[in-house]
Amino acid sequence: MDGAGGRKPQGGSGARPAAPRGRGAGGSRSSTATRRAPRREGSSARRRPSSARRRPSSARRRPSAAKSLPASPAASGGEKVPTPLGGTAAARVPAARRRAAVPDGAVSAPGAVLRSPSVAGALRLREVVFRLSLGRQDVSEASELVNKVVSHLIQALRSNGGSFSSIERLGAGSYYEHVKISEPNEFDIMLLTPVARLQLDECDDTGAYYYLTFKRNPKERYLLKFLDEEGKLSALKMLQELREIIKQEVKNIEDVEVTVQRRKAGSPAITLQIKNPPAADISVDIILTLEVQQSWPPSTQDGLKIEPWLGRKVKGQFRNRSIYLVAKQNKKEKVLRGNTWRLSFSHIEKDMLNNHGSSKTCCESDGLKCCRKSCLKLLKYLLEQLKMKYPKKLEKFCSYHVKTAFFHSCVIWPNDTDWHVGDLDYCFQKCLGYFLDCLQKSQLPHFFIPKYNLLSVEDKASNDFLSRQINSELNNGFPIFQERL
Repeated sequence: MDGAGGRKPQGGSGARPAAPRGRGAGGSRSSTATRRAPRREGSSARRRPSSARRRPSSARRRPSAAKSLPASPAASGGEKVPTPLGGTAAARVPAARRRAAVPDGAVSAPGAVLRSPSVAGALRLREVVFRLSLGRQDVSEASELVNKVVSHLIQALRSNGGSFSSIERLGAGSYYEHVKISEPNEFDIMLLTPVARLQLDECDDTGAYYYLTFKRNPKERYLLKFLDEEGKLSALKMLQELREIIKQEVKNIEDVEVTVQRRKAGSPAITLQIKNPPAADISVDIILTLEVQQSWPPSTQDGLKIEPWLGRKVKGQFRNRSIYLVAKQNKKEKVLRGNTWRLSFSHIEKDMLNNHGSSKTCCESDGLKCCRKSCLKLLKYLLEQLKMKYPKKLEKFCSYHVKTAFFHSCVIWPNDTDWHVGDLDYCFQKCLGYFLDCLQKSQLPHFFIPKYNLLSVEDKASNDFLSRQINSELNNGFPIFQERL
């Protein structure tokens, strides 16, 4: 685990890896790009006279390849597909800084040195991001259907007068973070059950899993029936009752065919399948969540190091919010009793992604545009495609691994100018460089719980295999991005 000597991502103090010198806050070129234009393909190595090299900015031509790009997606919630301005990303980044994006003191993963980004490479990545964007009509139809089903269930649960009469709804996951790719066919809905105070006792050394007990007679007396023989709040008992209510209520939803999927062992979700002809079926994960109004536990003390990125004030606001706990079994227990709960930070993660700039106007209409979300979409898509190609060897990996690596990257490179929209190729590669370093060391600290390592040393063979596949894609221009687009 990370606690004994694992590297924590640099972010709060000390030197950070140099960021690419893209455009400044006002959108002007850096002095490096102004002094030295990129050499054109096939040109001689001799310099032209300075009078021939310089010409007015209005006369500069954009690469003709950009003309074939589709228009920017309006409904994806992501960034516009940009047109490269005045040369390659490599020309704007000094050669000494085009290296693997790893924290100071870390050893670069083999093959993690960044290739010099090219105009063609940048255009291909932008086209991939565009094709991954969700269509407006598809999003509208899918969300309308999901809202109809979930609203019916919440109304039924509240009117039941039982254990779930105080629940609130919170959309979570990639759709509500505006980083969903390909199709709007998966939704995560948290059903929040408010609880005033609980005693949290760690059940292992990760700092993520807890046993919950009441310190005194709770105001929420309806929860007492879910206590086990040891007085612990049973996640399994609560999930079972919620599942039975939902199974009955889906039969009463008119004009929509909804089924409840079989329970997955250890999963905190109740999964609904909604028929959506002629489009693909929609999967909705209903996640039972306790919203506990008290301070965050000690295991989170050294996490959420967002001061250089989002600021100390924002961090304080996040830490003043309630604790979320989901009904998740801890598989490390010798006997699975279903009485463990896992910390969840879905609400904080959604806010960080939807307000991701170090400046408050990042990606707004009048603000500097960045490529953070585009990088995350590409990371998710790369892992998704590799998992489809090697389902057995990569079954232990999920999108939360690359999402966590992305958050650490946002701290390592905290400024909006580090993620200039025209530097997508370079920024994506530096995110990959950090993730490759984590895979090599089998160390990826949870962003909120630093001692919780998401890459087990026991799975080093899987980590090494994924590292090799990513390096292969990186060195060959990501052919997997073109296979299923």
